[in-house]
Amino acid sequence: MNPQAPVYVRAEDDAWLTVVYYHFHAWSGRRPFWAGLFTLLGGFPIAYFPYADLRLGNISLAMATTGGAGALIIGVLLITLGLALWFQQAIRVFAGVAAILLALVSLPVSNLGGFFIGFTLSLIGGALALAWVPGQPAAEAPAGGYPAYAGKTEAPAGPQGIPGPRETETAHASETTAHADGGRNSAG
Repeated sequence: MNPQAPVYVRAEDDAWLTVVYYHFHAWSGRRPFWAGLFTLLGGFPIAYFPYADLRLGNISLAMATTGGAGALIIGVLLITLGLALWFQQAIRVFAGVAAILLALVSLPVSNLGGFFIGFTLSLIGGALALAWVPGQPAAEAPAGGYPAYAGKTEAPAGPQGIPGPRETETAHASETTAHADGGRNSAG
């Protein structure tokens, strides 16, 4: 969530759906929402496919394997990590690493990681959890100045925002190796 975005204040004539949308948007912006969602969704195919069976008339195709219990444990752990990312943002690094490791373990254990569906979703969720950082409010600018140049009231000098020389530097240095000997550098 953008920490500089204005805070929504409910008007008297807002519909309840608008209020719910803005509250959900504010809630999901303060946590790794998409990381939790991808991790949560990645756990379902990993846990489901080893126990699924497909019935075509009188023919039943079962996907039951010896790794069914392992697939169920991996799937439930991924679902739990997804929910934990929503409600416990402080464990985002642990949950991200655990989701990636569980996704990798699901390849041999759970029918190629839920036919690569759960594997891919869990990897994306784990990567998003590792990449998410809580937003910090923007620093207040001093009156009439720029936040990066606290204490100065003028704009930074130089083209395209490149800062100019500091107070201790001179604009034209003449005693450097670049200017000595006719502008040529020497290695020794």
